[in-house]
Amino acid sequence: MEIKHHALAGVVEFTPRVFGDARGAFFESFSERVMRDAGVDVNWVQDNQSRSMRGVLRGLHFQHPPYAQAKLVRVAQGRALDVVVDIRRESPTYGQHVAVELDATRYNMLYVPVGFAHGFAALEDDTLFLYKCSNYYQPSSEGGLLWNDPALNIRWQLTDPVISPKDQIQPLLKDLQSPF
Repeated sequence: MEIKHHALAGVVEFTPRVFGDARGAFFESFSERVMRDAGVDVNWVQDNQSRSMRGVLRGLHFQHPPYAQAKLVRVAQGRALDVVVDIRRESPTYGQHVAVELDATRYNMLYVPVGFAHGFAALEDDTLFLYKCSNYYQPSSEGGLLWNDPALNIRWQLTDPVISPKDQIQPLLKDLQSPF
């Protein structure tokens, strides 16, 4: 498995070795040993899946402690631009982001540590997005950032994204009282 540590400390991309032939393809989608050796030692407790049409943008979300979540995300069908924003107050990269294209034909996945806001934009119809989470979802613990905050300067690769009402009213980074 190829392992890439991104510029934001703790964010790791995994691209598995794929074995393909005329029948299709096979790859190892999760290995605790590989993750641990790459510095990702997490007890996963919940898996989630979403399906989105092209142009849907979900995020930027996080959960407050004690329900904070690390995530391991990948696309099982389609393509998505996955974005993580560092919201750890004492981090030298606070407010910076990384954007990674997750592609079902590459089988790559991204580890999002606790202390990051997370979102994605579906770049193809029927994009299936899979989340492995380190903590259970807790509605009262939800937090977020405004997806199009000018201070973040995220290039989402969409011209007119479809955004939920909740995601249209998230705070700007300058107004965020980060719990991390």
